[in-house]
Amino acid sequence: MFAALLFEGWTNHEVDAADTRSACTTPAPDAVTRGGPVIGINRNGVQTASMPARTVALTFDGGPDPVWTPRLLDLLKQHRARATFFLLGSQAARHPDLVRRIRDEGHEIGSNTYTGAVLGETSSLRFSAELDLAQNVFAGSSGLRTNLLRMPQTTSPDTLCGPEWAAARRAAAQGYVLVAADKASRKPAQGLVRQFSQTATAYRETEKLLRNQGVDRFTTVSAGLRLTPYAPVSAVERWRGTALIWATTLGRAFSSAMTWTLGIAGALGVLRLVFLVLFARAHVRRLERSRPGAPWLREVTEPVTVLVPAYNEEAGIESTVRSLLASDYPELQIVVIDDGSTDRTAELAEGVGDPRVLVIRKPNGGKAEALNTGLGHASHEILVMVDADTVFEPDAIHHLVQPLAHPAVGAVSGNTKVGNRRGLLAKWQHLEYCFGFNLDRRMFEVLECMTTVPGAIGAFRRDALVGVGGVSDDTLAEDTDLTMALWRAGWRVLYEESAVAWTEVPTSLRQLWRQRYRWCYGTIQSMWKHRGAVLEVGVAGRFGRRGLTYLAIFQVALPLLAPVIDVFALYGVLFLDPLSSAAVWFGFMGVQLLCAGYALKLDGERIRTLWWMPFQLIVYRQLMYLVVIQSVVAVLLGSRLKWHRMKRSGTAAEQIGDPAPYKSVPTS
Repeated sequence: MFAALLFEGWTNHEVDAADTRSACTTPAPDAVTRGGPVIGINRNGVQTASMPARTVALTFDGGPDPVWTPRLLDLLKQHRARATFFLLGSQAARHPDLVRRIRDEGHEIGSNTYTGAVLGETSSLRFSAELDLAQNVFAGSSGLRTNLLRMPQTTSPDTLCGPEWAAARRAAAQGYVLVAADKASRKPAQGLVRQFSQTATAYRETEKLLRNQGVDRFTTVSAGLRLTPYAPVSAVERWRGTALIWATTLGRAFSSAMTWTLGIAGALGVLRLVFLVLFARAHVRRLERSRPGAPWLREVTEPVTVLVPAYNEEAGIESTVRSLLASDYPELQIVVIDDGSTDRTAELAEGVGDPRVLVIRKPNGGKAEALNTGLGHASHEILVMVDADTVFEPDAIHHLVQPLAHPAVGAVSGNTKVGNRRGLLAKWQHLEYCFGFNLDRRMFEVLECMTTVPGAIGAFRRDALVGVGGVSDDTLAEDTDLTMALWRAGWRVLYEESAVAWTEVPTSLRQLWRQRYRWCYGTIQSMWKHRGAVLEVGVAGRFGRRGLTYLAIFQVALPLLAPVIDVFALYGVLFLDPLSSAAVWFGFMGVQLLCAGYALKLDGERIRTLWWMPFQLIVYRQLMYLVVIQSVVAVLLGSRLKWHRMKRSGTAAEQIGDPAPYKSVPTS
């Protein structure tokens, strides 16, 4: 894609727009400067020629222009005149129909190079490309190979000096006849090669010249001097030319599409950030009015069963269980479901020695099966699901279950924070949790379309879970699948930011990739499974049209386009207006920093963490884009992704003020 953009920029003369003509210090030979405007170089040396008396060769540089070329052709047809059009290959590739019309109406086609570069100032590679690409386009559009060349910025022969004369000799060695123009002092009656551009002024001057009574014939350069204008074209050359025309068309369409895409994606990105902040503020005001303490909401004090599915979690299971036992909630049952662990997970959980802890051992069957097993052993009607690498704040369960006082609420998402923040990768994930996940959840609650109650901390009504058939293993994102199923069953799902749990995040790129790949793959699976919600009514319909649409646009579509947008932005910085492109990028980053700062403030986090965000945007974001791309490709190919388990180190409690009560106790 970058190659296509680079080629498009070059053909628009945007990449090499700085071409300049150096001062003439070495003039061409006298035979050139004092000779005629048509120049050939062969074994006999330099030969020049001029038009016969009362004969004018009209020549037009540049184009074909979609506006003025047709008008000039109509004017020439009206006066039964012929002319020579020295075309730019890049323009001919864009308007091959005009090239064919020029040929079909009896006019002559010459080369004005591909982009109009000053040949005397170009490299050897660029010199060859300018001539060869133009010939390819002429071969593909009109089936001809021209022998005539007008070097850009050349007027009369005496302008062929210094490097331009050296370039002219190189071109002549390839068989080109060089066509300049007569000086303005030469009269049409003497015979004239007249040079025009394809503009309104040229049109008026051409019209005036065509009425000159002192001219007997307006003809082409080759007809006036009896030259051979074209060389044979092979089938391969025509094929290459056609391919180049198609490549140019596609590149132009791609560039235009990317301009619109960049604008739309940028507008959507900014709009999303604005709405995130507005809805977050609305969520704060809603909490002030309706969460614990509001007169119409009772305090929830019913017993709670905590389900902790665990597979090879010996590094963190004891910290998790002890943090739950340290909760200030009055009555708890903690059910640890050991899903066929091959380490000491079950032994460590049993070793806590508290009657409130029930450890169930079962063969390995996956997280969904483990949770359903725990559901069967739950003694209470309110359930809290916890990952075995998560450490709870003492008041987390109390805050988490309070929204269940409302009978329409079936589930509550807690506030997951990153516990192990020592490395750069962990700091980036900390920003993502605060700015991305938690800010999103505030918006989702206000819009009534919460998409995920995270497995790390979530509260549920038992009857709501039983009503949807428990936890499904249809997808790899069982928490997202379950949340969507609850919405479709008519339950509401809320977010309680004061219920804080600390989780351990991946500390290596490999672990992070595998985790996010599973999340993204499972989310896409869940979206497809519950796509019918978009057409439903009531609570389910609101969730489908808002939540699924949001996920489709901002977590699938835009990440898929993001690498292309980044390439186009890089192209703008390198080859267009770097100041404008950089201003847009830094402006967008500034908006993100402001929103992220607000998210950190709402979560009670240190604002200085923002120092890591610019690096996150440059590196971490690209990784997440690639995860989405791989996930979408895997889904489209029908691949069945296996469960990827992250290696734990038991560092989820690092950020807690006094983590000692939750640390594992060495056992013999």
